[in-house]
Amino acid sequence: MDLENIFTLAQKEMRDARRNRWFVLYTIAFAGLSLALAWLALSGAGQYGLAGFGRTSASLVNLVLLIVPLMGLTLGALSLAGERESGSLLYLMAQPISQVELLLGKFMGLSLALMAALSLGFGGTAVFIAINGGGAEVSIYLVLLLLSCLLALASLSLGFLLSAMVQRGSTAVGLALFLWLILVFFGDLGVMGTALALQFDVQQLLALALINPLQIFKIAAILDIRNNLELLGPAGVYAFRTYGSQLLSLLITLLLAWVVVPFLAATYLFRKQGVL
Repeated sequence: MDLENIFTLAQKEMRDARRNRWFVLYTIAFAGLSLALAWLALSGAGQYGLAGFGRTSASLVNLVLLIVPLMGLTLGALSLAGERESGSLLYLMAQPISQVELLLGKFMGLSLALMAALSLGFGGTAVFIAINGGGAEVSIYLVLLLLSCLLALASLSLGFLLSAMVQRGSTAVGLALFLWLILVFFGDLGVMGTALALQFDVQQLLALALINPLQIFKIAAILDIRNNLELLGPAGVYAFRTYGSQLLSLLITLLLAWVVVPFLAATYLFRKQGVL
């Protein structure tokens, strides 16, 4: 495996991401809404202003759940299918590189682009908060940034898998949007409705929530902010009492699994189907 080839492909993907108008739009929207949420967070005195990193982190959770998976899924969906459809993928594979190097280079480049977008949103908001004297609970904010990065990588990996499954870029993007809708709406309402219909117990309800990377992120974020999961009801209390201080590490491990497993599956499919 040639690391120079991987780094060269990563640089190409970062340049392509900067020219992607949808990605730029998502980045600007995320950064702007992050600043708006920080400004609109109520202070302890009940006045409008910046309320520090803790309350801003709580406000950012739902924003991350909506925008970050959409960014990762759409970028990943276009990574292979879009270039296969345009013919540029065939040109790349005509170069002295392997299929694994191609996939790793693409994934690394798009991952760095996503990290840069998140850093812009979180970093700009952090500077804004610090300037206005709300510097408390920085550690909560940093953990939320880490969890958001893992969610972005998991979404990108799922997008890669979709892109390896189909031949056309438009089909891959359509599947990515459909999967995004499923993951977003199969959240609290979906889990609650399924649990009521099938009469799940607490353990089954928790397991149902943990098969959704967005729910894993949400549980980890709430645990980071509140240091308990009473807000999530019986399933949250059961998870906190069962795993205790190891729960956050377990949730991070599950998010990492959502990064690695779909990417390995995408690699297998891509190598099996070939460029064409």
